[in-house]
Amino acid sequence: MAMQGGTALQEKVSRMLSRKHKKPVLKPNKPLVLKDEVANRKIKKGEATCVTEMSMMMACWKQNNFVDTLCSNEMQSFYKCVEKAQIAVKNKSEQHTIGQSGRLQPKQATILLKRYPNLHVEI
Repeated sequence: MAMQGGTALQEKVSRMLSRKHKKPVLKPNKPLVLKDEVANRKIKKGEATCVTEMSMMMACWKQNNFVDTLCSNEMQSFYKCVEKAQIAVKNKSEQHTIGQSGRLQPKQATILLKRYPNLHVEI
């Protein structure tokens, strides 16, 4: 059984090779050269916050026919959580603009690459 799989693989490889030069027939659709700029992607946002508090608040509303006064404790805990999350996001964005996060924005990386073309960066 293993031999049959091996021969099938060899047949596929031999079909992919040209008969004349023994080079792959497949050609890349783009040149295999690094660009002088960095892709301008948005940095992904983190995971959702305060989901537990929000679900507790909604469950309380459902149990109490959506009366806010009966769910004031859950609402307060949800609003406190949201406030803390907003403060954390604000602090993180301030650090990011200052450059303390250790990661360059794509625009900053492109500027550095243009300014220092012989710069080598390890990933």
